[in-house]
Amino acid sequence: MLREFNGKYRESLLGAFWSVANPLAMILIYTVIFGQLMRPTLPGHEHVPFAFSIYLCAGVITWSLFAEMLGRLNNVFLEHGNLIKKSSFPRICLPAIVALSALINFAIVFGLYLIFLAIIGHWPGWALLALLPLLALQLLFTLGLGIFLGTLNVFFRDVGQLTGVVLQFWFWLTPIVYTLPALPEKIRGIMAYNPMHALMAAYQTLFLAREMPDFSSLLPFALLTVGFLLLGARFFLARVGELVDEL
Repeated sequence: MLREFNGKYRESLLGAFWSVANPLAMILIYTVIFGQLMRPTLPGHEHVPFAFSIYLCAGVITWSLFAEMLGRLNNVFLEHGNLIKKSSFPRICLPAIVALSALINFAIVFGLYLIFLAIIGHWPGWALLALLPLLALQLLFTLGLGIFLGTLNVFFRDVGQLTGVVLQFWFWLTPIVYTLPALPEKIRGIMAYNPMHALMAAYQTLFLAREMPDFSSLLPFALLTVGFLLLGARFFLARVGELVDEL
C-alpha cells in the first residue's frame, strides 16, 4: 500500500500535495461560485460562520473518496494483471490496497478540514464519533460496487469509461454543491432513489448541524451495500478463472 502511494508521487516535484490539490481546488471553485447563491437555502444556519463552506466540504471531501476508490477499483484488475496470474497471490487483496491508499489521501484532506472547523469554532464534538460508521458503510458500498465493476471491466472494457461518465452525472445529481431546498418540490422526491443522497446528507448533518445523523434514513443504503458486497464477491469468485485468461 505504502509502495503504491510513494510510487504514485515518486517523480512528482510537489509529491503528495497533488493528492489534496484536486479536492481543495474543487472546494475553492464551488465556494466562490455557489457560496452566495446557496446561502439562503441553508435555513437555521445563518448564524454559523462559513456555513456553506462547511456544508460543501462535508460532501466534496467524502464524495472524492468514493469517486477515487470507485475509479481505481474499475481498473485494479487490469493494472495488476501480472499479480493476478500468480496463483500464490491473494487476488482479493488488490481492492483492499486500493481502499487503504485512497484512505491515506482522504485522511490528509479531512485533517485539513478538521483544522478549519477547529479554527472557526465549529468543532462537531461527540457527534464526530458518527463518522466511523458512516465511513465504514461508504467503504463497504464502494468496495462491493467497485469489485463488481472492476471484474466486469476485464471482459467489457467500456465499463471503465462509462463509470467515469456516470460518476460525473451522479455527482451533480446529488445535493453537494447545492442544497435540497434549492430544488423544485417534484425533484426532491426523486432524491430518495439516489443512494448517495442519504449518505451525503448524514455527513452534512454531522458537520454543519453538529448532530448525530438519522441512521434509520441510511437503512436502504445499508441494504444496498450488502447487496453489492454479495454481488461483487460472487461475480468475482465465479469469474476469477476466466479473468486470469482474459488478462
